[in-house]
Amino acid sequence: MFEYQVEARSGAARTGALTLPHGTVETPVFMPVGTQGTVRALSPNDLRAAGASLVLANTYHLHVRPGEQVIEKLGGLHRFMAWDRPLLTDSGGFQVFSLEGFRRVSEDGVEFQSHVDGSRRTLTPERAIEIQWTLGADIVMAFDHVVPGGADEATARDAMERTLRWLERCARRHEELASQGGTAARRHERVETGHAAMPPCRQTLWPILQGGTHLVLREEGLRRICDLRPWTGLAIGGLSVGEPKPVMYGMLEALEPRLPAAAPRYLMGVGFPEDLVAAVERGVDLFDCVAPTRNGRNGSAFTPDGPVNIRNAEHRDDPRPLDETCDCEACTTFSRGYLRHLFVAEELLGLRLLSLHNVRYLIRLAEEMRAAIRRNAFGSWAADWRRRYLTPGSA
Repeated sequence: MFEYQVEARSGAARTGALTLPHGTVETPVFMPVGTQGTVRALSPNDLRAAGASLVLANTYHLHVRPGEQVIEKLGGLHRFMAWDRPLLTDSGGFQVFSLEGFRRVSEDGVEFQSHVDGSRRTLTPERAIEIQWTLGADIVMAFDHVVPGGADEATARDAMERTLRWLERCARRHEELASQGGTAARRHERVETGHAAMPPCRQTLWPILQGGTHLVLREEGLRRICDLRPWTGLAIGGLSVGEPKPVMYGMLEALEPRLPAAAPRYLMGVGFPEDLVAAVERGVDLFDCVAPTRNGRNGSAFTPDGPVNIRNAEHRDDPRPLDETCDCEACTTFSRGYLRHLFVAEELLGLRLLSLHNVRYLIRLAEEMRAAIRRNAFGSWAADWRRRYLTPGSA
């Protein structure tokens, strides 16, 4: 049920199929981020139309509001957000460590102040797993300690060591929950859908590799993660958190030969087009980021010729589509002039259309990369893509 099959390679780039309880995901793949059980401004039908096969939801935000018990009562996260395809939930670690204000780290976990009501809460590795188990995503992430991109080696080592200790506790708690036969929501799902013989554990746990920008820590952490047990996937965390992009690329390039070849590799929090191309070139398979929807809500659109700011006056009477090669609703229905009008007039439709376009752009980009890998032509494809996308003023 949690299998990954590499189907083709082109250099370090690879394409494959990740089989999950709610469907099969072709990689490389971009996951839209549904922070609070919704990808902002987009419906599940929008996501299906855009070709999304895997969506990420945020454990911290759903725990704080409405609470995992409410979601369980309403049938689990898939039913709650009306998404019938695979889901991945993060552990909440990044959000907790990013909180401004009260936050205290101990060996047990992290005590923090809710951004919603100011209440003090504690998130431990065990609680992070229990919350994600209750939510019921296909893939859940271990609770980790995140440090800024510029952290010194001592700070990065402290976080890496704590992450590894927490990983053991996450794995132990996940195994305990799996042996107990699942939540009430999952038992209800098996009865209602007639899948009485379905295994009670319909969820897999992935570790997160930390270590900052220090390769020696990354190599050590990776070795210790792999020694702990076999994993169905591996996440690379703590990159794209303030370090220069060449540093991130160099880290991925150095790690690639050491990563387990049979497991999918997930680069967390990365979603700008040039970063996806560079990371796939270095053997990465899965991505997530709020960039496409956040940029879309601010009037910035990804196109093959680079980003376009639809608010610019040059688009006022432009009859062309945003992207002539794109098949999304924004590009097949409306002109640049109309899209600019929506933003100038502060109409909500503009936010939806550009968010939808950007998500579709990244999903199409992943489709193009898969096709290039299957042709064993990823290097030349990437060079052509960069010449067009990164040419100053091309958009």
